[in-house]
Amino acid sequence: MGLRTGRVQSTAVYSVRYPVTDQQLHDFATRCLQDPVLHDVALDELRHEPAFKSYILVAKLPGVTDDEGISAQNALGDFLNQPLDTHTQHIFSKRLYFLEQELPESSLRRLAEELLGNKLINRFEVGPISQIRDYTPRPGGGAESITNLVSLTGLSDEALVQLSKDNLYALNLEEMQAVRAYYASPETQQERQAAGLPTDPTDCELEIVAQTWSEHCKHKEFSAVIKYKDLGTGEEKEIDSLFKTYIKNATAEVDRQLRANGNDWLIKVFSDNAGAVRINPESLFVWKVETHNSPSAIDPYGGAITGILGNNRDPLATGIGGAQLLFNTNVLCFGNPEFNGTLLTNQLHPRRIFEGVRKGIEDGGNKSGIPTVNGAIVFDDRYAGKPLVYCGTGAVMPMQLAGLDSWEKKIDAEDRIIMAGGRVGKDGIHGATFSSIELDETSPATAVQIGSPITQKLAMDFLMIATRRGLIKCSTDNGAGGLSSSIGELATISSGAVVELEKVPLKYPGLRPWEIFVSESQERFSLAVEPSKLEELLALGREMEVELTDIGYFTADGFLDVRFDGAPVAHLNMEFLHDGVPRKTLEAEWQAPQAQEPQLATDLDYTDVLTRLLGSLNICSRESVIRQYDHEVKGRTIIKPLMGATGQAPQDAAVVRFNFESWEGVAVSNGILPRFGDLDAYHMSAGAFDEAVRQIISVGGKLPNLAPGDNIFWSVNDNFCVPDSVYDPTGNPDGKQKLAKLVRMCEALRDATAAYCIPLTSGKDSMKNDFKADGVKISVPPTVLYSMTAKIEDVRHTITSDFKQADDVVYLLGETYDELGGSEFYQLFGELGANVPQVRFEQAKELYTLIGQANDQALIQSCHDLSDGGLAVALAEATFGYGFGAEVELKGELSLAAQLFSESHSRFVVTVAPEDVVAFEQHFGTRATRLGVVTTDGQLTVKHAGQTVISAATADLRYTWSNGPVNQVIGLGHDALRNTNESSTGGLG
Repeated sequence: MGLRTGRVQSTAVYSVRYPVTDQQLHDFATRCLQDPVLHDVALDELRHEPAFKSYILVAKLPGVTDDEGISAQNALGDFLNQPLDTHTQHIFSKRLYFLEQELPESSLRRLAEELLGNKLINRFEVGPISQIRDYTPRPGGGAESITNLVSLTGLSDEALVQLSKDNLYALNLEEMQAVRAYYASPETQQERQAAGLPTDPTDCELEIVAQTWSEHCKHKEFSAVIKYKDLGTGEEKEIDSLFKTYIKNATAEVDRQLRANGNDWLIKVFSDNAGAVRINPESLFVWKVETHNSPSAIDPYGGAITGILGNNRDPLATGIGGAQLLFNTNVLCFGNPEFNGTLLTNQLHPRRIFEGVRKGIEDGGNKSGIPTVNGAIVFDDRYAGKPLVYCGTGAVMPMQLAGLDSWEKKIDAEDRIIMAGGRVGKDGIHGATFSSIELDETSPATAVQIGSPITQKLAMDFLMIATRRGLIKCSTDNGAGGLSSSIGELATISSGAVVELEKVPLKYPGLRPWEIFVSESQERFSLAVEPSKLEELLALGREMEVELTDIGYFTADGFLDVRFDGAPVAHLNMEFLHDGVPRKTLEAEWQAPQAQEPQLATDLDYTDVLTRLLGSLNICSRESVIRQYDHEVKGRTIIKPLMGATGQAPQDAAVVRFNFESWEGVAVSNGILPRFGDLDAYHMSAGAFDEAVRQIISVGGKLPNLAPGDNIFWSVNDNFCVPDSVYDPTGNPDGKQKLAKLVRMCEALRDATAAYCIPLTSGKDSMKNDFKADGVKISVPPTVLYSMTAKIEDVRHTITSDFKQADDVVYLLGETYDELGGSEFYQLFGELGANVPQVRFEQAKELYTLIGQANDQALIQSCHDLSDGGLAVALAEATFGYGFGAEVELKGELSLAAQLFSESHSRFVVTVAPEDVVAFEQHFGTRATRLGVVTTDGQLTVKHAGQTVISAATADLRYTWSNGPVNQVIGLGHDALRNTNESSTGGLG
């Protein structure tokens, strides 16, 4: 931030408003709050060294959830052995920073607001240390019952568009015209008169329509009619919805093939918060991955923590609700953390985004008691404006809850609407609409939600018990659009709802009705409850310290009816609200890029090249990140991110056991390869899908539907994150080409699902990943993440990537092609190349089937998939677990560079015990290429044509890989991307 603070001392401050003696207070502080190794304790004084000159106090605003204060209060009650009223806060936590340098108040406040807290939830006191001002919140006050009318009558087209922009509706001209036409219709005016509303819309109504029709919620571009033209071949076609054509229809065909073969494990797709597949007759696996890109660009910590907590709520609130969360994953795309150029207005430094996001994921997962088992980090300058933050959660749910199908949502008129969990504040207002447009220097911080993992953990535990007691009819989470979205969607089941906003509990005073209804404040669920079960549910909430509020009831009259103190603030026809958005028609034009293979020197030092690759930003170890996340909590993680005796061998996929009653488990992988999209978006997408598949194959997974009734489920989430792809001759002149890339990405997805018979169960698209400021626009490369899970029948039979014992024979499975285009090898030399890796689906499926059969015969000792850096990097990584070496000889006809560094798909390095070699070679035939043997000398030696081309101590290679790009010039250009994935980094567990 360009500020010199000198040394900084941090102090935790607790204000106690409860009658205790001085001795009790001292004993409580020293026994319950203090870590005697780290902390000093002071009562009624603020200690600091004389050299410190400035201070910053960070406190909570009135009504904001204070997890640390409440936890301390619970500890005090335990210490005194007497219950403390949980609805009255007695202990308030604060953080006090002493700074060595004397900074002006403006600099101190900037530090406080941008780095140490968030002005939506925090109160800041700053100044010279001689004038320390304390602050303890005193909650009070309520909402402002002010509802304004917004006239649309007579507005010009320009005025309509400006109104949408000024109010962050994120609606285009045609959509605004549709809204105006709805209010102008005689039928609507008659309905409004009967409801006691004027003809003009209220501010609350327009906000409801805006969030419901937002790109974030309606996926308007994935549902659009697209006129596609291939400028190279002249082919033209009209695509009636990318989602319907390439995702929904493709999954329906896979489902048909599965059921025809007696595999009926696909239970619920696309129609709920998360997809659900059958594990066995008693339980379901629920799986969802979402993005939180825009919030993380403005407030990295808040954006990331609410990303993972919000995604947790999706499986939790699928069907009736109450799934048991099993694991988290995350995949992150950032700009170069060593960026030293000039930042644009309101653009945060990539390292600041990196550190904030990492910390948010750490707190969101660790404090919720959910293991983070894998993930990836991708670095590229095009993510410097808007990072991509993918968060995934897997869960297990009983097939039946209180005698009902757990995955079904049913609501009847008169069922009560219950809000459960956290309170409502201004955080997250306009989150859905804000995420549907490009970021610029005016993007509002109010769109970022604030997470409280402790509050959510209490709500999670409550939901599990309440659903099993049959107290909840169905549930959904309060995510994008808050109550507006959750109740608006649930109300489609019954066909209407009445909401009484004055009953909604608030974090602090001053919110208006429309703000209450659309706020995305976190840790909240909307529940449908039968009136006869309401009292029992409320009693359970009190017992479990979860705030439950009855805020209305469902109806069957076809209207969303929102009131405040009995006065109407919104009355919207459900059909118009959910089906009235005009459909887009978009244009796409594909022109293949002009690329050629570079001419590199023929006398390269390949030992040096391998060393540089291992230390490069997108291949080096992520251990410093991995170790911040708890991947062991719950005790079910079988294959972890890093393994082996050294604890540094990267693994290809995670494996998690479902429970302790059986050996069934689930493999989890991620496929993401944006750098190949610079050459061909189709092959990028196909490669990412195959990467995720082969990671699961490498740990012992099997493809589905190979035998009747084998019941090996696969569950895939697709997450598309692309720049603005709507053509505009001035604002987005290359929009047609960008949209054509998205079409090709979807075509590859359809082909991949058909080839492997793997269904999609859920997903998300994020369409406006651009940052614009100071006349500069930074757009992300078109990126798709495939997050895959697959059933493992017996976790005891899984395989890890690291070499296990000397004299095992090393093989390459699969074929290598001259496919260095977009490779990490070319990136070292600032080149892109032309020959992008392609997936040969039929060959890949045959090989994956053979590997599954070989694992049944226990023929494979270790298996590592080939990805970033190709064969040379995979060989090196396989030595990291136990310090073994390997002697390898390459004999192929391809160039040495291609054999070593090509990133051709569908390949593995495996080791085989000497006694199994004959059976192994007979099984694989020509699909296996013998490379050499595992050695005890700790040396990686690669020979070609009788010459040693790589010779390095594996300990030295591991040191370079572990320490990353030290003393290297890292170039992350626009034309060549760098990527990291599970096969080369062990992910982010």
